[in-house]
Amino acid sequence: MNGKVKGKAKSRFNIGLPGIMEYLAVKILKLAGYAARDNKTRILRHLQLAIRNDEELNKLLSDVIAQGGVLSNIQTVLLPKKA
Repeated sequence: MNGKVKGKAKSRFNIGLPGIMEYLAVKILKLAGYAARDNKTRILRHLQLAIRNDEELNKLLSDVIAQGGVLSNIQTVLLPKKA
């Protein structure tokens, strides 16, 4: 085979990779949507938060986000008080 994919196996790879990428995108956006809902915002700004809080995604994408190893932790005393 000399490292080349032939025949039916080649066509299966062409279908599989886009499916995997779509699955990962949907999972990340769903988790970011939950984080946005929990923080009462309408805009999905919490992609890193969603990835870091999911164990499997964090392991998979740990080297993708540059300098993204630490999530911010804001003390509750510093947050604005709700009236």
